[in-house]
Amino acid sequence: MAVSLRTLDDGAWVSVEDERRVGASELWYVTGVCDCEVADFVVEGITDVDVDGRTIAAETYGTCIRCGRSVTTDPVPVGRLVDGAFEPLAAEAVRIPWGDSVGWQVSPVSGTSGDD
Repeated sequence: MAVSLRTLDDGAWVSVEDERRVGASELWYVTGVCDCEVADFVVEGITDVDVDGRTIAAETYGTCIRCGRSVTTDPVPVGRLVDGAFEPLAAEAVRIPWGDSVGWQVSPVSGTSGDD
């Protein structure tokens, strides 16, 4: 089954099947983007979207509001396809950007579809 993924509105949204599903201005908990153990990362823009199996990820830029560092991320998980429908990650999920040796990961949040 093919799913349409793209960015919309100059990087303000991740579109899944032509619906705005994940947007800039969200606060994510992300590891590995600054010296903080877990960054409080405010997404300022989305530069690309990608998929690995059922996991949808976005390359983003933004700022950690704990330390003030501005960064551009590798793909960060934003949601999954479950039974053909998009399920966003829980707001409290800790996201780990995809790197050459890390792969896409999300710390488990019980009761959500974002945990593996």
